[in-house]
This record gives sequence, structure tokens and C-alpha cells, in this order.
Amino acid sequence: MRVALEFFPVLEEWPLLLTGIAWTLLLTAASTFFGLLLGTVCAYLRTQGPEWCRPFIVGYVELIRNTPFIVQLFFIFFALPAAGIRLSAEVASVLAMVINLGAYSADIVRAGIQATPRGQIEAALSLSLTHRQVFTRVVLPPALQRVWPALVSQIIIVMLGSAVCGQISTEELSYAANLIQSRNFRAFEAFIVATVLYLVLSVFVRHFFQWFGRRFVFGASRG
Repeated sequence: MRVALEFFPVLEEWPLLLTGIAWTLLLTAASTFFGLLLGTVCAYLRTQGPEWCRPFIVGYVELIRNTPFIVQLFFIFFALPAAGIRLSAEVASVLAMVINLGAYSADIVRAGIQATPRGQIEAALSLSLTHRQVFTRVVLPPALQRVWPALVSQIIIVMLGSAVCGQISTEELSYAANLIQSRNFRAFEAFIVATVLYLVLSVFVRHFFQWFGRRFVFGASRG
């Protein structure tokens, strides 16, 4: 039996699709900012911080890297209320994505930091720079440049992982696609459209962060 594809019933729900795209980008932007910040702090503490804090950083990274993102999300949204901490679906989604990206980016940034030549650090210290200045001005910018492609790839993975946030009613793109197919029963077409939109978003995010890194992160430091 031949089935005719009809995309018009899906595309006429464009306000829902636009809302889903907007929420996906908003979740990605918030989790990228705070996740990379968290990952950089963890990388600093693990490589140059006090000895007592390093086991905690390693434990956090291993815990997040070895458990599914959906389990982390469900723990934050469904388990924390038992401890008296109630979060909205959107806040829980951002928090889960930040914690997840922070763990992965911590190891990525750490690799970039450890690749910094020791002589470069000693030269900076000989100029009477503080350890914090050496890290922020001498170590971190070239370290980020080395690992930026890996960080961008991880950001995209986290963005695509936001699709499971629809399971707790966050109105991102997969939630919109699921809602549309429940209205018109065009599941195949709805998720084809969602797949194409995720592909477009991934390409856009990759090119944006490649430009952003050259312009504002390691490129700005060279200037």
C-alpha cells in the first residue's frame, strides 16, 4: 500500500515549530554559557587547584559522563522535589544541560591546558604576573584554541540532547513535533520536518561558534 506524504498539515503549525526552535536555541545558549564556565573552572581546579578538591572534580566528571542524560534530567526534575527543591521544566532542563556540558567540557579544556608548554608559563611568571593572570591571559586562550572544535561538537551534542527535555514538557523542538503529530496524526511527516530543522540548527550553531571563537575567544586574545 502506497502512503502519500502530506507536509502541509505539519507546516501550517509553524508557530509551534518556531516556538520549539526558539526554546531549543535558548536552552543551548544558556547551557553553553554556564556549562563552559563550569567546565573551565573545573579544569582549572583539577590542573592547578588545591589537591583536596581534585577528587571531587574527578567524581563529578565520571558520574556525569557515565550516566545517561535523561536519567540526570529526571533526577533533577522528579527526584529533587522529594528534597524540597521544585524547579520548572525549563529551569530543570537548563540545569541538567549545564551540568552535563560542564562535565564533558572540563575534560576537554583540561586537555588543552595540559598541552601548554611549561616554559611559556615560567616566562609569564618571570614577568611578575599573578597565577590568575597567567591562567586567564597566557594559558587559557591558546588552550581554548586547541580544543575549540571539540567544544563546539560537544555543544551541538548537548543541543541535540535537549530533545529529551520534551519528556518533562519543555516546549523545545521535539516537544513541538510530538504535539503536532498528536493533532493531525502525521507522525512521519512531523518528525521528518523536525529532523531537517535539527540538521539546520546544528549547521548554524557550528558555524556560529566557529566564527565566535575566532572573533571573541582566542582570536581576540591574539589581538
